[in-house]
This record gives sequence, C-alpha cells and structure tokens, in this order.
Amino acid sequence: MTTSRADLLRGTVGVAVFLGLAEVAGRAGLVDAKVLPPVSAVLERAGRLAADGGFRADVAATLTAWAYGLLLTVAIGVPAGLLIGSVPGVATAARPFIEFLRPIPSVAVIPLALLIFPDALDMKLAVIVFGAVWPVLINTVYGLGEVDPLAKDTLRGFGFGRLSVLLRVSLPSTAPFIATGVRLALAIALILAISAELMGGGVAGIGTFVIKAGASVEGVEMIIAATVWAGAFGVAFNELFGLAERRAFRWHVARTAEAGAA
Repeated sequence: MTTSRADLLRGTVGVAVFLGLAEVAGRAGLVDAKVLPPVSAVLERAGRLAADGGFRADVAATLTAWAYGLLLTVAIGVPAGLLIGSVPGVATAARPFIEFLRPIPSVAVIPLALLIFPDALDMKLAVIVFGAVWPVLINTVYGLGEVDPLAKDTLRGFGFGRLSVLLRVSLPSTAPFIATGVRLALAIALILAISAELMGGGVAGIGTFVIKAGASVEGVEMIIAATVWAGAFGVAFNELFGLAERRAFRWHVARTAEAGAA
C-alpha cells in the first residue's frame, strides 16, 4: 500500500471513529441535542439539502465566486511573484507594501469591499484575491530563489537573455512551489467566499444560507449540515488538486523524497 493510500485509510478510520463517538454521545444524552444534534440527524439533513434547489443555488453562487477568485489570484500572484523574485529592484520596492498588507486579516477588508464594490460577485472576488494571493506570490518568490544557479548560468553562457532563462529554467523549476501556493490559496479562497457572504448582507451563497437557517426552527441542524457541505467541498478540492499536483510534478516529489531520505 502506498503512503498516500495508507494516509487516506487512516484519515477515513479517524473520521469514522470520531463520528461514531459523537453519535453515541448525542444518543446517550451526554450532549444537548438542541446545542449539538446527533451526527445521523446532521448527515440526514445534509442529504436533504442536496435536493434543495435553494441550497444548490447558494452553493453555485459560492463556488462561482471561489473559482473566479482563484483564477484571479493565480493571474495576479504568479506574474507578481515572478517579477519580484527575478528583479532585485522590484523586490526592494515591493517588500514594504507586502509586509504592511499581508498581516491585515482578510475579513477586516470585507466592510471596505462592501462600500467599494456594489456588485456582490465583485465584492467577494476582491476579498478572495486580497487574502488568497499571498501564498501564491510568496511561494513563487521562494521557488525562484531555489532555482539551480548553474542551470541559469549555462543558458546565459549560450547567449540566452533574461526572459528566455526565466521561461526555460526558472519558471519550470518554480512550478511545484507555485502549485503548493495555489493549493493553499484554494482553501483560503473558499473560506473567504463564505466569510464575505456571512457579512455581505443578503449576498447569495452558503454563508447567507447559514444566516437564514439560524432563524429557522431547525436552525442548528441546518447550520451544521451546510457547514458539513462546505467542509466536504474544501476536502474534495484539496485532494483533487493534490492528486493532480503529484502527477504533474512526480520528479519534484521523487527529489523531495530522496532529500528527506538523505
């Protein structure tokens, strides 16, 4: 059994054990069902939500913002990282702005985004890009710093210019680091899309569904069921992207394994 399959098996068993213990605690009365419904009731509600047209529309709104936001994040973060990582003067000029903006909590910019962007999708995209761009940009810069200088010097020795060296050596070598940054941004983008909906005042999405569910009779159960779906999307996207990443960069995985063994 490969390491990835063994990890998946252990993770599945761990989740199953946790859910089983939570179900037992709920049925035994150790936990107030009004505060935390039994696992079986939550999963049943989650299954019913899948057939709910309104919930599916909210899911579509969230995933649309997530997908567009992730595309914008990559389109901005990768070129900016390549520029900062390959031109020393740009790196020196950009560092103060990066160090100032990066620590700002992404949720703190939601009220500002609401004021600047009247369109709901534009508002969510602004919040997503602001928070998710950093791992992509920083991993791109870091990856450029790890490129073999001998390979770059060899290409320069054959008369290739800066752009050719960047495209032929630096970018392919940096690609695994960029992919790692995108995988991190993937989860951040989903979190921020839902966070923007929670604070967006009627913006369509899973976050808005959660707010409305809180006012219903079965509010807790519906909120947790919607949260389960959000978590399931996050896990599925991360696993699918991780699988694609491992297949696309097998040489990098093998090199990392060899370095770890050494």
